[in-house]
Amino acid sequence: MTRRATARGEQRTSLDGERADVIVCGASFAGLAVARELALRTDPPADVLVLDRYEIGERATSACAVPTPWMAAMGVEGAARQELPGMSFTTPGGRGARYALPWSWTAFDYRTLCRLLWEQCGEARFETAVVRGRTGDTVHTDRGDVSAPLVVDAAGWRRVLGSPHVQPPEAALSRGLEVHPLDGGGRDLDIWLDRELIRRGYGWSVPAAGERRVGTLSYDPSDHVKEPTRELARRLDVDTVRYQGNWFPHALRAATEGTVFCVGDSAGHCFPLSGEGIRTAFYFGIACGRELAAVLAGAQTRADALRHYAAFHERHRPAFTRAARLQRLIPALPPPVLSVLLRAMGVQFLVDRAFGWYLRQAHPALAAASTGPRPPHGRTREHATHPR
Repeated sequence: MTRRATARGEQRTSLDGERADVIVCGASFAGLAVARELALRTDPPADVLVLDRYEIGERATSACAVPTPWMAAMGVEGAARQELPGMSFTTPGGRGARYALPWSWTAFDYRTLCRLLWEQCGEARFETAVVRGRTGDTVHTDRGDVSAPLVVDAAGWRRVLGSPHVQPPEAALSRGLEVHPLDGGGRDLDIWLDRELIRRGYGWSVPAAGERRVGTLSYDPSDHVKEPTRELARRLDVDTVRYQGNWFPHALRAATEGTVFCVGDSAGHCFPLSGEGIRTAFYFGIACGRELAAVLAGAQTRADALRHYAAFHERHRPAFTRAARLQRLIPALPPPVLSVLLRAMGVQFLVDRAFGWYLRQAHPALAAASTGPRPPHGRTREHATHPR
């Protein structure tokens, strides 16, 4: 059971009236990426206040694997547990295929990675507080009202600073659940595409050096995932222990709301089909942080930053739309057809092409460490192979 770390009783102090240059609501991947980028790009350092209901790194909600190039790009190699050079896909009847990827995945420790990111956030401040909403530039929390001219919602799928709040099952949300048995088996990221296991979604097993993350995901928010997760664990002969799970979006939302910048799950930055949201949280958090840094440097107005960040977000919509179409198509394919297609895709040229495209949609080159305000002419610096 996750323990709430927010101070209680006499230890609990008021934040009412606190002001900052930037308020970041949410201290997971997206929020920490924003704060990290501000630390890299503001001199003198900006006054950044990060808020979260839990301590930094306290509550993991994902399978915690990311394309390996992003680990070095974010300076968090120390959180790595196991590198996974390939992916295997299993379909009904035990048929399947294994792909040697042009890049590898890395399973990591969530708490360590968050700590390493926070160490790069310079003089940013952190407070545990429950964010309840906002009025203009004022953010309402259970510890009082705090204000800043620049506000970021990186608090997750609920989009707490938006109106109305996002709620399942009506919203475009997927749901996932996993267990963490102490079992070191496996060398790849293994995927199960089996309707007898999960009707519209997939199962996974992620080895992590003495631990395994085993779970299932459903694209339908009304489906239950506990029994499928138990069934997959039974098939793999591992214990159903240390549950964790969450909802997450599978459709882009608006990148801004009023004067608020939305990053990560609050903006729908979790990639459809795969349900991967870690590197996209890094990627869009970096882009958002650069826009905010340019405002603080006097290189643009807040209105300019909102417009530029929204345009950056929209340039990625075609890729998200393509993945969403595949998310609808693949569960509808007859299992024999799906098996044939997976084997046909195993030609190395096709694997390299498909997974190269996938990585380019949020390429780690964007994270190249640099300082100073945003580049001129309203353009956020991107990798030369930006998706077209």
